[in-house]
Amino acid sequence: MSNNGYRGENNLVQSIIMFVIFFALFLGGIFAMSFWSLESFAHAFVPGAIGLGLVFLSLVIPLTWIGRSNSAGE
Repeated sequence: MSNNGYRGENNLVQSIIMFVIFFALFLGGIFAMSFWSLESFAHAFVPGAIGLGLVFLSLVIPLTWIGRSNSAGE
């Protein structure tokens, strides 16, 4: 057991910058979903696909690729 305090991987500035970037992606996805329309397929598909893509990226990148260093096996 070590007496060292908790040492995170990123410093505070890096964590804040990453949070702002991915939160902006998430909000951009929600904003794109507000343009969904049920009038025609083209008007419904394009903003919906962009919105779902942005929300997907804002959740998948931080949860999988950035968090890899704390995986088991080390």
